[in-house]
Amino acid sequence: MNLSVSFLLLALLSEIVGTVGGFGSSVFFVPIGNFYFDFHAVLGLTALFHLSSNLSKIVLFRNGLNKQLILYIGVPSVFFVTIGGFLSKEMNIRLLELILAIFLIGLSLFFLIKRKTHFKASHKNSIIGGSLSGFSAGLLGTGGAIRGLTMAAFNLEKSVFIATSACIDLMIDATRTVVYYQNGYMDKKLFIYIPFLLVIGFTGSYLGKKILHYIPQEKFKRISLALILIIGIVTLIKYFVVAV
Repeated sequence: MNLSVSFLLLALLSEIVGTVGGFGSSVFFVPIGNFYFDFHAVLGLTALFHLSSNLSKIVLFRNGLNKQLILYIGVPSVFFVTIGGFLSKEMNIRLLELILAIFLIGLSLFFLIKRKTHFKASHKNSIIGGSLSGFSAGLLGTGGAIRGLTMAAFNLEKSVFIATSACIDLMIDATRTVVYYQNGYMDKKLFIYIPFLLVIGFTGSYLGKKILHYIPQEKFKRISLALILIIGIVTLIKYFVVAV
């Protein structure tokens, strides 16, 4: 199988933008990958890609982890990512693509319009946010934005925020990798990409950390949201074009 250089370059871009924007790379990686591969195969690649990506973030932003948030957000995330992962096998791929497009458009518009929206900092909301982000990650391959909204309420220092989010994401990825493997999403023909994605995961996180020193995260987040909106619209157009 021939490597797609354009896919690898877009994967690197998604990791950089996802790190700086605070949403995580999957919100870009999943829809981009969907233009190249089968949706279920993309879910499998995303889980493996994220394992490297999140390990890199934990190392690069290791100025403390919020253990309380790891407990209240991480544990329900792991439980619900399992449910979402198994449900993804039962649902039609075309339906999942449509849900992903609507999710990306709705998510980006919500954050662009309601910029100051955040959850109240409480254990209850942490559990709810963790559950929703885990379920979304299992079903659609991306849930970092929901988790980011939940964690934003706690006003964490930037490096603590990224490291804690990456630790929770690592728990999610380790769980869904097992589920996706059982679902048969690990297409052996795509394993040729794994070494490259592992390097891209670290490189993109490193470059994203460097960019954070020069560009305010809030400003870059708006740029990221605009990109998510565009990707969502393109994904929706692709869905209807293929349907015709």
